[in-house]
Amino acid sequence: PPDYWGGDRNQVKEKFGTAVVAVDASTGKAKWVYQIVHHDVWDYDLPSQPVLYDIKNAQGEKTPVLIQTSKTGNIFVLDRRTGKPVTEVEERAVPTSPAAEGEHLSPTQPFSVGMPTIGVDPLTEKSMWGVTTFDQLYCRIMFKDSVYLGPFTPPSEKPYIEWPGLLGGMNWGGISIDENTGMMFVNDMRMPLRMQLVKKEDTRKFNVSTDEVPGFMGTIRPQVAGIYGGVKIDILQSPLGVPCNTPPFGSMSAIDLNTQKLVWQVPLGTVQDTGPLGIKTHMPIPLGMPTLGGPTSTASGLVFFAGTQDYYLRALDSATGKEVWKARLPVGAVAAPLIYKSPATGKQYVVISAGGMSHSPDVGDYIIAYALPDSITQK
Repeated sequence: PPDYWGGDRNQVKEKFGTAVVAVDASTGKAKWVYQIVHHDVWDYDLPSQPVLYDIKNAQGEKTPVLIQTSKTGNIFVLDRRTGKPVTEVEERAVPTSPAAEGEHLSPTQPFSVGMPTIGVDPLTEKSMWGVTTFDQLYCRIMFKDSVYLGPFTPPSEKPYIEWPGLLGGMNWGGISIDENTGMMFVNDMRMPLRMQLVKKEDTRKFNVSTDEVPGFMGTIRPQVAGIYGGVKIDILQSPLGVPCNTPPFGSMSAIDLNTQKLVWQVPLGTVQDTGPLGIKTHMPIPLGMPTLGGPTSTASGLVFFAGTQDYYLRALDSATGKEVWKARLPVGAVAAPLIYKSPATGKQYVVISAGGMSHSPDVGDYIIAYALPDSITQK
C-alpha cells in the first residue's frame, strides 16, 4: 500500500502495519501483535530490529522484555511473553484534520511516556535556524507556509512538515546494551521534511511517471495505489542546503534501563566532510550531524560508533559520552562496528565496514580492523 495515504486499507493491513509481531515458530501463527503507530500514513515503519533483554525489579526478579525504538522518537519496552508494555504508554489524541481526500486517520496514537523520548522536541517558528540571517529568515517563511501540528500532522495536498519524519528519530542500526550496568545506547537523526500529496493528474506537472522511482529528495515518490500519484518530499532546509531546525542534527544518548532515565546525550559528528551547497568545510566543528547505523558497547566501558556525516570511527566513554578515541576512515560508514576476539591469540579487534555515508558523493568498499598495540595488551 502507499505510505502516505491509507483510505483503502483492509483490516489485515490496519492490524499488522508498523507493529511488533511475535510469531510461533512451530505454527507460523501470530502469538501477539503490538502496534507502534495506528494507520501509519507517515512512513513511520520500524527500520531497526527489536532487542531482547531481561529487566530486574527491586527484588531481583527478571522480566523478559523486548525493546523497540521508532522513528517517532518513542522507545517501547514490551513483555516479550505477552506483548504488553512494561513501561507506561499513553494513547493520546492526535489531529485528524486537515485530512487528505478519502482518508480516515486514527484519532489517537501511542506515546511511550515511561521511557525518554529522543530528539523530537516540537518545532516552532522561533526554533528555525540558519548559518546566516538570510537563510534563517527563509526557514521561518517556509515554516509559516506549511502545516505543522506535531509528530502526526495529517498528510494533505497543502505543504506540511513531517517531524521527526520518515528518516527519524531512530532509524537503522538499533540499540546496544551493556548488560553489566543496564545502560542502553542509541543514536538518532533530526531532519524535518516538507511534504505534499500530489494527485495522479497533477504528477504530469512534475514530469514524473508513477511507474518510475526517481531520486529520494526534491521530487515525487510515486504511489500507484489510491487517488494520489505520489508525495513530494523535500528536506526542510535553507537555500544553502542546511537543515532549518536548531542543531544538533544527530546525537548519541545513554538511558539507564533500571531507572528509565536519560543519563547523558551528546551531539555526534562534525561538519568536516559536509557544508553549504555541498562544499566540504574541512572544519571539525562539532555541530552534531544526522546519523545512520548503530552503536556497539563493550563491557570495558566504551561505545563505538561510525555512522556520522564525517568519516570517523569513534569511541565514547559509556559513563559520560565523552569522546576518548577516533580514527579517520576513507569514506563514511553506516554499519555498526563489530567486536571480536581472535581464538588463536586472544587479541581483541574492532572492525568497521565503510562503503560511504548516505547523501555523500564519497563511496568505497572497505573493511578495516583496529586493535591495541601488543605492547599495551601484553602488560
